Amino acid sequence: MAERERSSGAGRLLTGIAWLVLLLGLWLWGSRVTDIRLGVSAPTTGDIAAVGRPPEVRLPHAVKPLGNARPQRVDIPAMGVQAPVVARGLDRAGAIDPPPYDQPGVVAWYAAGVEPGAVGTALMVGHVDTDTRPAVFYKLSAVKPGDTVRVARDDGTVAEFTVDDVQVLPRDHFDARQAYGPRESGRAELRLVTCGGTFDRTTGTYTANVVVSAYLTGRGV
Repeated sequence: MAERERSSGAGRLLTGIAWLVLLLGLWLWGSRVTDIRLGVSAPTTGDIAAVGRPPEVRLPHAVKPLGNARPQRVDIPAMGVQAPVVARGLDRAGAIDPPPYDQPGVVAWYAAGVEPGAVGTALMVGHVDTDTRPAVFYKLSAVKPGDTVRVARDDGTVAEFTVDDVQVLPRDHFDARQAYGPRESGRAELRLVTCGGTFDRTTGTYTANVVVSAYLTGRGV
């Protein structure tokens, strides 16, 4: 019994350490990745629409999480987005790698984290623009609570998520736990993240990050 308890305790410790490492990487991503010059048009990326959950929106109940399967495509009908997904990890500085800069229509999934549809919070990131044109998540802050996000997975299933919150979080004092931590224990959740706010030509950075929160409400094939 004592041996089992020690084993269980060690497992919880490792899980806690992994979570802390993930949060550190997410914080670095949120506070540092926007240092890369992504565009020249200085868009506001629709931040006026990112006002959280309107009180009149009725959201569906969460459904039981699915098994593990890797994402292949993400569809966001409200944005007109149908994008391939690539697996990414952390860069040498410990920040999450965004999609390759020469592939603005691609969404990156943080492969060391949760698989979309499985229990926990899965993370997907995409660029807001390039030097010459909008990128895959240019309209992300215009997504509204109640909108649908579908993630096609390599086991043939489609994880269907419902958006429940949209936030524009300033880069100063960025709180990774607030942005990416689970909203409800035991649910399958999804975060979609891109740069937001305004583009500062002097520093070559955006002033904020757009974070869309969604949770699993259905399963398709």
